[in-house]
Amino acid sequence: MPRALTLKQIEGAKPGKVYYPLQLTDHPLPSPSPTQLLIRILAAALNHRDLFQRQHLYPGISFTHPILADGCGVVVEAGSATSLSVGSRVLLYPAHGWESDPAGPESEAFSVVGGATLVPWGAGAEVVCVEESEVVVCPEHLSAAEGAALPLVGLTGWRALVSKSGIGSAEKGKGMNVLVTGIGGGVALQTMQFAVAMGCNVFVTSGDEEKIARAKGMGAKGGVVYKEAGWEKRLGAMLPGDRPWLDAVVDGAGGEVVGKTVRLLKAGGVIAQYGMTVGPRMDWVMQAVLRNVELRGTTMGSKREFGEMVEFVRVNKIRPVVSRTVRGIDNLEGIDGLFEDMKAGRQFGKLVIEFESPAGESSSPKL
Repeated sequence: MPRALTLKQIEGAKPGKVYYPLQLTDHPLPSPSPTQLLIRILAAALNHRDLFQRQHLYPGISFTHPILADGCGVVVEAGSATSLSVGSRVLLYPAHGWESDPAGPESEAFSVVGGATLVPWGAGAEVVCVEESEVVVCPEHLSAAEGAALPLVGLTGWRALVSKSGIGSAEKGKGMNVLVTGIGGGVALQTMQFAVAMGCNVFVTSGDEEKIARAKGMGAKGGVVYKEAGWEKRLGAMLPGDRPWLDAVVDGAGGEVVGKTVRLLKAGGVIAQYGMTVGPRMDWVMQAVLRNVELRGTTMGSKREFGEMVEFVRVNKIRPVVSRTVRGIDNLEGIDGLFEDMKAGRQFGKLVIEFESPAGESSSPKL
């Protein structure tokens, strides 16, 4: 019977005061309908959302549905009305209920996948059964771990950069100056990779000089340590002389980002905000109003944006950054170690679980 990672419920637990243990549970082997695919998961990746679920700091938590939104798998059985064949490697769309509307989800039942009450599947399972429309073909150049590292952070970064920041396309983005904050996190790294591939001049912030150095090695033009006073002035000195302003900021921290970057942003520049890890509120200053700066909230994205993002990765041969992997869905100690890395902020890139492959089967890109 296929196994899955779920959260073990603790009665009377209070949000922020609990840390739900992981457990392995057995689930019946599903049988796909004519429009569905049965997928064996090869690798699954962690997101901060998973950590928040374990701390009961995320809404709609399920203690029976498999956790994790990010998964790369292989089709092992295909319904009669599907177009994908057995052996196809696929990526799970990490949400449900958002088809193509650029403004936001069409369905009130929209949900991120994994440990969610509204969606019964998650990537933290040996086998999942989903509609064919819930997957896209994995780019051939990616390993299973790299494939698993892409979906949620790639989609979030793509929507923030392409749909929200004003960059729009590779043709438009060439030569634009973009600040990506908190480099080392999955969304920030993926956003940086997209922007570099589009020809943007990318600048980064981090609390760690080593992470900035690694980002520069991946194509960033420069970076500053946000823990140091006056970092915005040092960033301003790095901007090119023929374009001494920021066109856009892609931020997941919140805090003082508006006050720190408003003087660097061009008139009408955009701050695309996909998270607020510093706190649930941030200041909006009058100077931003006078400079016509736009603050745009952004989340993940639609299936249409997901397909566009994966195709961009395919064409540009982008490889998501994997910080560390552990092997085996039953390696609860190792998986807990990945969560500890995330808690401490030690990762540079994604934290991935590589599932054990049955004897004689390959989890390499070409099956």
